[in-house]
Amino acid sequence: MKRSPSKKRPHPRDIAVLDTIDAMRRYVKGMRGKRRIIGFVPTMGALHEGHASLVRAARKECDIVIVSIFVNPAQFAPNEDISKYPRTFEHDRALLETIGAHAVFYPSARMMYPSGFATAVSVDSLSSMLCGMSRPTHFRGVATVVAKLFIIVAPDKAYFGEKDFQQAAIISRMTEDLNIPVTVRACPIVREPDGLAMSSRNVYLSPTERKDAVLLYRSLITARKTYREGVRDPARLKDSMKTVLAEGKSLKLDYIEFVDPVTLAPHTRADNRTRMIMAVYCGKTRLIDNMRLA
Repeated sequence: MKRSPSKKRPHPRDIAVLDTIDAMRRYVKGMRGKRRIIGFVPTMGALHEGHASLVRAARKECDIVIVSIFVNPAQFAPNEDISKYPRTFEHDRALLETIGAHAVFYPSARMMYPSGFATAVSVDSLSSMLCGMSRPTHFRGVATVVAKLFIIVAPDKAYFGEKDFQQAAIISRMTEDLNIPVTVRACPIVREPDGLAMSSRNVYLSPTERKDAVLLYRSLITARKTYREGVRDPARLKDSMKTVLAEGKSLKLDYIEFVDPVTLAPHTRADNRTRMIMAVYCGKTRLIDNMRLA
């Protein structure tokens, strides 16, 4: 029987950097021997306050917090340049030490996908809609790597941000379907002071695009206000969002949907559980955001 995490957890002076699967498993085995509750935050690095909030949430509930940093090639399409994804390991390690993570799992792509690797995990029902329409292989890559990380790290709890709402839903479904003994926590979106959802991709925005990007948040707020005024038709709510987005010259809409928060099925009539989910190109950068309607 797992014990409750201790209330006093000393701030670690040095974070353990584990760059092999064997080293990661030895570390976890040691913590298990001490009956530690293990929290896990999977990331692709380029960490910001959104990631930090997940680590803090994990520290509140767990004795040991492990963060993975791995730019996963399996979730990039052939037309997406993985080499351009920001890699800031020294910055990331310093941030994690400051906020109290205990270990970083930092494997190579060759280690995670050795020669002959031929297995994939796919949550078909949730992966073919929304972002899956324009990125058909993306969530298969996400589910595969997260399944591998869960097996390697074997955490008690894993923490994901609600900004990637579809991803969190897919991971929750996969974990339940495959009977993986990990509790998945979805944590609130962390936003900039003007409302823009924090994202590693925000660094790609030009000053003009950055000003336009805040319109995603404003469109969500507008739809929520319209809903509170009595509108329940998703088409009319979408129109209210499109009007706001039209103010941004650098913005190009990918999709807006009003969906069930668990199945992601579209709602024909909005209610308090409805989740607004959107993807918008801001220049060449694809941004996503979402919000509960009420």
